[in-house]
Amino acid sequence: MSDPIIDAAQKHPPPEGLVYTNVLDSVLVRVGLIAALRSRKLDGKYIGVMITASHNPPEDNGVKLVEPKGDMLEESWEVISTEMANQTSPEAVSKYYHKIAEEQKIDLSKPANVVVARDTRASGSRLLGCLLDGLKGAGAEYKDYGFLTTPQLHYMVRCLNTEGTSEAYGIPTEVGYYEKFSSAFKKAMGSRKPNGGLTVDCANGVGGPKLNELIKYLPAKETGLEISVTNDNVIKPEALNVDCGADYVKTNQRAPPSSKTGPGDRCCSLDGDADRVVYYFKDEQNVFRLLDGDRIATLVASFFGDLVRSSGLADQIKIGVVQTAYANGAATEYVEKNLRLPVTCTPTGVKYLHHAAQKLDIGVYFEANGHGTAIFSQNTLNIIQSYEPKSPSEAENLEILRACIDLINQAVGDALSDFLLVEVVLAHKRWGPQEWLATYTDLPNRLSKVLVKDRNIFKTTDAERKLTKPDGVQSQIDKEVQKFRQGRSFARASGTEDAVRVYAEAATKAEAEDLARKVSEINGTPVLKTPRLVYGEKNMAVVVTERDIFEEALAAEEDDREGALEYSSARESFDLEDLHRVLAGVTTMESLAGRWA
Repeated sequence: MSDPIIDAAQKHPPPEGLVYTNVLDSVLVRVGLIAALRSRKLDGKYIGVMITASHNPPEDNGVKLVEPKGDMLEESWEVISTEMANQTSPEAVSKYYHKIAEEQKIDLSKPANVVVARDTRASGSRLLGCLLDGLKGAGAEYKDYGFLTTPQLHYMVRCLNTEGTSEAYGIPTEVGYYEKFSSAFKKAMGSRKPNGGLTVDCANGVGGPKLNELIKYLPAKETGLEISVTNDNVIKPEALNVDCGADYVKTNQRAPPSSKTGPGDRCCSLDGDADRVVYYFKDEQNVFRLLDGDRIATLVASFFGDLVRSSGLADQIKIGVVQTAYANGAATEYVEKNLRLPVTCTPTGVKYLHHAAQKLDIGVYFEANGHGTAIFSQNTLNIIQSYEPKSPSEAENLEILRACIDLINQAVGDALSDFLLVEVVLAHKRWGPQEWLATYTDLPNRLSKVLVKDRNIFKTTDAERKLTKPDGVQSQIDKEVQKFRQGRSFARASGTEDAVRVYAEAATKAEAEDLARKVSEINGTPVLKTPRLVYGEKNMAVVVTERDIFEEALAAEEDDREGALEYSSARESFDLEDLHRVLAGVTTMESLAGRWA
């Protein structure tokens, strides 16, 4: 009798060695096996599988596993998943599958339930077939939701697992999603109306058609919010995240080239799977202004603080903001000194932010890239639902707070619900983007990458803000920081390459760049002494000599030149304008050398 696990794995063998081909087929089969095991481990609860590569180029793809409450996969199962993905033969896959079942005490006769969805990438259909082969091999039941945003898939998982319980989250359908969030938006707005319209760049991803569908439930005549959708072309998968989307805007510090908005117009950009959002506008001098995740976090935390106080609940509910070390120091100071709210710092990564936020009464977190949400503890929800207001004012604010709870996708960062929440806050504060920007001034900062021989020798503590190894390096960083006004700097190992990322901020741009350079040069930090070109969001290549830079720059398409010229060691960091200056008019090696200084 054949082994269905071996049969499934044999259909999609892993590539041998390093080859440039479709390498995810075998991984998706194994993800199907893991999802089935995880569901059985949790007595048949629904596990989610989302096929997406988020903000990455259209030729990339990936996969995410979702826990029953809609949050991220338990950390111990990340290790199990990695081990499964790296099994070298169908027989090894089957052996490991049964080993995990035995170690985790999983009854393989129990039902397994999995829900799946994908974004609009061309490879999604093929990878879905691989995933389903794995699920069928494991004997799992599955629901295929077709095209969804990543947060919509998280929503479905949570709804399915809470259906019929006291924690029921919603109806597990697309219509249920649109009805829940549109209804909450209308209630949260109350009698307020937005100040002007909003242009939403959908990164030519799955968020485009889903936002267009959501708008049908938010007629402008009723809500007052005119939403103009741009970059929603999913007919051409190769257009995904190209010259548009949240990552493009954040990385390049400018609006997509297709933008036709004028000074003061509110704009926001989603990423390819609509789990992150950033806002921006042009000021009266036509200068681009970014309102990133740090800004969204402070805006939301400020609003919730106002609502909790005005509802009469300040003595019962505490709000906190969760950040990583990369949050701008001015944002941290604003939260602590102006909003008078505590700030928790975690290591880099959404899973750390999310888990820390879950420990608070109301936890607000957003990465600078725009990925984030707010989480209400069960005790907080009980307090808000049972509280009897003592005045009409308390009653009004309490209703707005309750509506905001429904407006937020607490399972995961959701660009669609997040931008609706931002619109609610701006309407209630009667702010435009300029007033939002004026709440604080970002400290100039510089993020540099230093190539090292072995990233594993760099160890950190204090949420990655302090180095414990190599010995003595942190004390040297501290000495350099003390020389600069409002100075702050830290170094942490890259998770993907032999490099150390150095973050520095100070009172002026020149000081921030000087601090970053000096930290990068600290003794004990072995660096590569040659400059390198890193192409913006595409990160296409690392070039380590002047001739390589010259040849690569001339060969590159115009859009690919718009990256960042970074120097390790003695050379200072360059931004986009500097790169354009260096490359402008370069036609020979001699002309490049003449512009190098």
